Amino acid sequence: MGLGRWCETFSNRYVELLRRADTGHWELAPHAADAVTAVERRALLTGNPPAVAHARMERLGLGHLFPTGQGAFGCEREDRTELFALARERAGDWPAEQTVAVGDTPLDVSSAHAGGCLCVGVTTGNYGPEELTAADLVISDLSQLDHALASLS
Repeated sequence: MGLGRWCETFSNRYVELLRRADTGHWELAPHAADAVTAVERRALLTGNPPAVAHARMERLGLGHLFPTGQGAFGCEREDRTELFALARERAGDWPAEQTVAVGDTPLDVSSAHAGGCLCVGVTTGNYGPEELTAADLVISDLSQLDHALASLS
């Protein structure tokens, strides 16, 4: 089965199961909604297939902030670093040097850098500041994002 077919099959099943799932325990990271809303030019970039990513954002109340046809998703490229160029292309060829990724894993940071972008590491996930030291800036929660972005511009 090729990547495209696998992604379609996985996405259909995931979305079907999600419709019936109790996701009441799902929580946004502290200040996530405000931080994402405050970013003027944003795109969703994730290793998830588009349908899965958008369904999850809808469940978390952020779907309206990430329109379809924007961003980039794991099923669109086998090499994660290529997703940055795709997302920038969909954003009107936004320049790499003006692109800042926000991630909570060392892979997020290294992928952003390999894609020619800056990265703000946020320690709300499973990794602390010591694991995210390669990021251009590390913040402890998303309430600090606006200041971090301003200092990188």
